[in-house]
Amino acid sequence: MRRDLTTGLLAVIVLTIFLGVVYPLAVTGVAQVVFPGKSDGSLLRVDGRAVGSSLIGQEFKGQAYFHSRPSATEYSGNVTFFGNVGPNSVEGRELVQENLASYLARERPYDHALTRDRIPVDAVTQSASGVDPHISEANARIQAHRVAAVRRLSLATVEDLISGHTDGRFLGLLGEPGVNVLELNIALDQEAPVR
Repeated sequence: MRRDLTTGLLAVIVLTIFLGVVYPLAVTGVAQVVFPGKSDGSLLRVDGRAVGSSLIGQEFKGQAYFHSRPSATEYSGNVTFFGNVGPNSVEGRELVQENLASYLARERPYDHALTRDRIPVDAVTQSASGVDPHISEANARIQAHRVAAVRRLSLATVEDLISGHTDGRFLGLLGEPGVNVLELNIALDQEAPVR
């Protein structure tokens, strides 16, 4: 029995050192060399200052910026979850109706032809993680009217920025194209800074 306990204790110590220290340090070291930007969280920098991650959505305030999808976590990267309500949930319906009313109130003054039927689903629903950094092209093109008017840019200029920050389908087949909101807002600030 003493021999089994010694062997077991030795195995725990060796495996803890190897799997808890050596292996994570090795993987982190390789990641830092091979993928330096991604291993540090895909941080985007403006004038040397980190402004966010291209992988995590965030809230943007004000009429001059594109807005991300709604989030149950208030865009907290360390507490990601989906507001788990089903299609028959009264709470879910009320939340979508509230988001729809907010979206229409924000966007309709700049696009008078906007109706409930034209609003894409990602504009009023949460993503599975609650921190998706992308919105659909349709959502971005609706918001472009507001952003162009507030920043005093032509709609064509803003739409060109949207096209330049739209990611295609994964492997050309999977998913839908999406617009990275943080990258787009950074490009907008470079094109026409908010005063």
